[in-house]
This record gives sequence, C-alpha cells and structure tokens, in this order.
Amino acid sequence: MNVADLVAIDIHTHAEVSTRILPDEAEAEALEARGKYFRYEVKHPTIAQMADYYRSRKMGFVVFTVDHERGMGIRRISNEEVAESAHEHADVAIPFASIDPARGRMGVREARRLIGEFGVRGFKFHPIIQGFYPNDHDAYPLYEVIAEAGLPAIFHTGQTGIGAGMRGGGGLRLKYANPLYLDDVAADFPEMPIVMAHPAVPWQDEQLSVALHKPNVWIDLSGWSPKYFEPKLVQYANTLLKDRVLFGSDNPVIQPDRWLADFEKAAFKPEVRPLILKQNAVRLLGLGGAS
Repeated sequence: MNVADLVAIDIHTHAEVSTRILPDEAEAEALEARGKYFRYEVKHPTIAQMADYYRSRKMGFVVFTVDHERGMGIRRISNEEVAESAHEHADVAIPFASIDPARGRMGVREARRLIGEFGVRGFKFHPIIQGFYPNDHDAYPLYEVIAEAGLPAIFHTGQTGIGAGMRGGGGLRLKYANPLYLDDVAADFPEMPIVMAHPAVPWQDEQLSVALHKPNVWIDLSGWSPKYFEPKLVQYANTLLKDRVLFGSDNPVIQPDRWLADFEKAAFKPEVRPLILKQNAVRLLGLGGAS
C-alpha cells in the first residue's frame, strides 16, 4: 500500500459476501430488517468489488467480518477468507479479524494463527451481537494476544441497526455497548489501541469522557452521517481529540460517497479534516508516512 497515493482511509467496512460458501438463509431476515432501518437498497459487494470502489477513489479501507454465529445463529464469513481476499488487493485493503470471546481458548489459538499466518492488522468486536460486556475478564486472554502483537481492537459502541424492527430486537441487548465498559479495558491494556466505533448514541458523553481520559482510546465516526453528529462530538474532534478521531463509513450500511459529502458540510476545521480522513489512521495502523 502506497499511503502517499491515498486521500483517505476508511477504518470501518464490513465483508458480507463470501465467494467460498453459499449464503446463509438465516441471515436474510436480519439483512432485510437492517435495510428498512437504514432506508437503503440492500447491496452486498464482495471484497474484490469493494477494492475496485475504493481504488477508483484513491482510498484505503479496513475490512472485517463479524463473528455472530453464537449471538445470531448466522454462519460467519471466515477470517481467513477476509484476510486472503484483502491481501489480493493490498494496494487498498487492510484485513481485520473478528472472534467471539466466547470461543475461549480456541479463539485465542485462532487469533494467534490469524496474526502469524494470515497477517491480520487488528480485530473487531461487537458486544451487542456477541452478547458480552467488554470488561468481562473471560475476554482478557484474547485481548492479551492482540495487545502482545501491538494491534488495535475496534469495539462497537452505542445503539445498532442490527435486529432493529425484528421481534424483540432479534434478542439483542443494547446494554453491552455502553462505552464506559471500555474504560476498564483501556486501563488494563494500555498498550492496546482501542477504537470505539460509531458516535455512541445514547452514550455520547461517556464515550468522549473515556477517550479524553485514556490516551490509547480512539473514536471512529462510522455508522452515522456527519450531519447528525452531536455538536460536542465535533467540538472535541476539532480540539482535544483531533489526533484520535477516525473516518469510518460502515460500508455497505453507509456509502463513503454519502458520508464524505456530508462531512464536507459539517463544522470540522480545515486543518483537522486531513487528520480524520487519513493521517490518524496511518498512525493507528502503523502504515508510516502520514503524507
């Protein structure tokens, strides 16, 4: 990846289509409900198609699946497929992995193998879908592997469109996504960069407080159009947190073109915009040369 050629890095995108396994029929209801929640036409590109999209816009992107087998009963796309597909498009794609902490020792083994053999550059956790509090010590052996490798971990925070509109919200519970639970994790693993994904509605104050207090905590702005950001989030992104706020779209939920168009109209300072769009991600991911 030639970072100097990129104008932005999207830190938050989802691999939702496998080219190796048939679609899981159990996923159809959840995807349909999500489409209604976000009011968009459901499109699910392959990683190769995503790479073409980002390449044409001179943008890099982090891509991952979500391990939702236990929480939703939906077969996951394998982390190996995501990593191998991303490496085929290494000029723009950066692979992350997702492992449900409930996988226990097998999850720890998988994480070590994915780092050592498949070159993943970080991990994604979704406490709501995976049904766990981030500060549950049962997850700590997995964090230890990530911290030992010096890799970042992205945690979903705030409400989610997954399960929205389904009976009982698909059985998912929002309580797990309160950012305050990550305060413990940040204190116990100060060497592990923690990215709190999304403006953490309804816990925006908690999210900002944790990020302000813990220097290893970052915020990605994915999942919401910038025109809906709370003023205090923009205020801190322009000032005290300007070096730890990241561009993320949540593609395919929100298309980067739409996010960036709304970002242009938002009240971010001109000197802060390059930090959010690219330079902060370059530092977080250890890509070098934040030009």
